[in-house]
Amino acid sequence: MFSNLRRAVRRGYRRAVDLSHPSRSPLGSAVVNCVVYVEGARQDGCAEVEEALRRVRKTGDGFVWIGLHEPTREELAGLAELFGLHPLAVEDAVTAHQRPKVERFDDILFSVFKTVRYVEHEELTATSEVVETGELMAFTGDDFVITIRHGGHGTLGPVRESLEAAPGQLAKGPASVLHAIADHVVDDYVAVTDAVQNDIDAVETAVFSEYGGRGDAGRIYQLKRELLELRRAVAPLSRPLQHLATQPIPVIPAEVRAYFRDVSDHLTRATDQINAYDALLDSILQAHLAQVTVAQNEDMRKITAWAAIVAVPTMVCGVYGMNFDDMPELHWTYGYPITVAVMALACFVIHRGFRRNGWL
Repeated sequence: MFSNLRRAVRRGYRRAVDLSHPSRSPLGSAVVNCVVYVEGARQDGCAEVEEALRRVRKTGDGFVWIGLHEPTREELAGLAELFGLHPLAVEDAVTAHQRPKVERFDDILFSVFKTVRYVEHEELTATSEVVETGELMAFTGDDFVITIRHGGHGTLGPVRESLEAAPGQLAKGPASVLHAIADHVVDDYVAVTDAVQNDIDAVETAVFSEYGGRGDAGRIYQLKRELLELRRAVAPLSRPLQHLATQPIPVIPAEVRAYFRDVSDHLTRATDQINAYDALLDSILQAHLAQVTVAQNEDMRKITAWAAIVAVPTMVCGVYGMNFDDMPELHWTYGYPITVAVMALACFVIHRGFRRNGWL
């Protein structure tokens, strides 16, 4: 409690003056939730943002957690003025499509996470969507957390419920909320990565099956594209998490940094799995292309064998089809049946030879 009081004094009188004026921009329907927590317990009667922040800073204890969903620039302007958010961070929060990162603006931490969701499908095709991504931003201060969600998934309801079920963890302040969000996002990475493995196993089985089709290349390429989208969400988060786990940051107490190290370990596991899956898909694609090449060679051998068989009667018919008067056995009574029999016998012998050598 005393540490929170000292932080409030350090932040100065400027914020206190801001609380005497309502936000200049209406928040509209962007606010999903606004809750005050004191010593890990949820407080009632603080549905309005200004009232919630005034209550926290008047007592110097607890913090307020505000959840937003896809706010507009005008809706976020009021909060930016009320909490003293940096304009650059506000611009990133509104625009979205940001790279995962952690930036510090004075005593406020701005974090960006990519959320992922596995898209269920009955059968993987060349156009199937496997991974759906969204974005989650968080402004973390001494006495507030503002979360901004972009996309149709990645709701923080389960995170809030799990934290409220652990008051001791929630009592550590806004840093505990930031850790819970990072842990939730990384757990989704691991879950989606495990789900993608089923699609990879299905493609691998189809490629190496006896009746593997030549259309599997499209499915493999589509799966590699989806895996690339998953990697773009997971890989860039490694350095920000290491920064939160190792660097001294005023907003992140030392006892919370250890929790970020655990999240970083889980992220490393997901990253290693994605890299392994990508290498495996490369091998499957190469094996599939090799199978296609072998199948084409077999088709060419069959075509060549049949062309050799047809060449025998073609040659004989070509010789006896010439319009010469003096030709051997031209007027012989048994010339025609014997010639046909010889051609049939020659074709049979050649066909048998090709089958014995595996060409037919």
